[in-house]
Amino acid sequence: MMDLRRLALVVVTVAVTVVGEFGCGCFGNVLTLNVLRKFAGHGKNLSALRAHDIRRHGRLLSTIGVDLPLGGNGHPSETGLYFAKIGLGNPSKDYYVQVDTGSDILWVNCAGCDKCPTKSDLGLGLTLYDPKKSSTSSLVYCDQDFCTSTYDGPLPGCKPNLQCQYNVVYGDGSSTAGYFVKDNMKLERVTGNLQSRSTNGTVVFGCGARQSGELGSSSEALDGILGFGQANSSIISQLAASGKVKKSFAHCLDNIEGGGIFAIGEVVSPKVKRTPMVQNQAHYNIVMKDIEVGGDLLRLPSDIFDSGDQKGTIVDSGTTLAYLPSSIYEPLMTKILSQQPALNLHTVEDQFTCFQFVGSVDSGFPVVKFHFEDSLVLTVFPHEYTFQIRRYLVFWLAEQWSAI
Repeated sequence: MMDLRRLALVVVTVAVTVVGEFGCGCFGNVLTLNVLRKFAGHGKNLSALRAHDIRRHGRLLSTIGVDLPLGGNGHPSETGLYFAKIGLGNPSKDYYVQVDTGSDILWVNCAGCDKCPTKSDLGLGLTLYDPKKSSTSSLVYCDQDFCTSTYDGPLPGCKPNLQCQYNVVYGDGSSTAGYFVKDNMKLERVTGNLQSRSTNGTVVFGCGARQSGELGSSSEALDGILGFGQANSSIISQLAASGKVKKSFAHCLDNIEGGGIFAIGEVVSPKVKRTPMVQNQAHYNIVMKDIEVGGDLLRLPSDIFDSGDQKGTIVDSGTTLAYLPSSIYEPLMTKILSQQPALNLHTVEDQFTCFQFVGSVDSGFPVVKFHFEDSLVLTVFPHEYTFQIRRYLVFWLAEQWSAI
């Protein structure tokens, strides 16, 4: 798992993933969404941050041109999870949904939902979607194309006028269940530099009738999840199939100034270097070739990022820290800390390496470069792979707890 939260532009197409160091701004045939960071300013502790990522990875590994301006930032001391405000229905109402490149459907909590949260500790107003109050809504039935393609064939026991249901149980034990509906989604299409106009696209999404676990908790509650995965049921796949956009998106998440952008469609500017995606993977995976620390390459096994059927490094918008397997994490940390042999290391919350340091971290620690296939390099400076919590500095990088 790799999620380096810094000012970086990531462009994903059917065949290509791009990582480059550019400011947030995309021009071309794209649509937009406002995206903010979950838990912004709430000062979550490190254990809560790690617990969130563990739950997040459990969801990520389960089976199941629009520009989106971003808000908030991904700073670990505040716990960084980005979400967007989207419009659904007619008249359009606003909903806050997690932007997730690791899942494949959009779903929102619906009127009459059992155990759906009605308030959020994030300071957001939650809204229940009611298909009966939208003039453009329609139910999706089990014999319709969306349902049969989502489930790879006809559902057992399907008969006319039987609703298409969904039921997702995530790896952390939480779940969402309900039925699919079709309705308008309000989008912002880019028409020029910093200019856009509203447009509507018709999409199919889940109407949540029952939530459990963390999805029903008010402490981290949102209205739903916006899936940007590769399946035909995802929002990007639906918009591309309807001819609204090309099947490509870019996301730029800024943890320095805050905000960023999600752009769906063809990105014309800025120009970026590219690295190919690993084919036939469930998620957006790219190939990491080497890691360079202070000008020296780490000696890593050639097959370290190749674990059975899963190959490469996952690019995930929903994870806060960058996770590396122990065979990479340990030599990387040893090399980083070798420049400060007298450093007094502490363990915070039984899992995070931290230390006190006087002076500039950029002068005291080495630059780390992650080399990807096709000569793409992501440079991370010390002030970007460390952050301060209370009177300590803590590393962004964490040891991976399972094979991902």
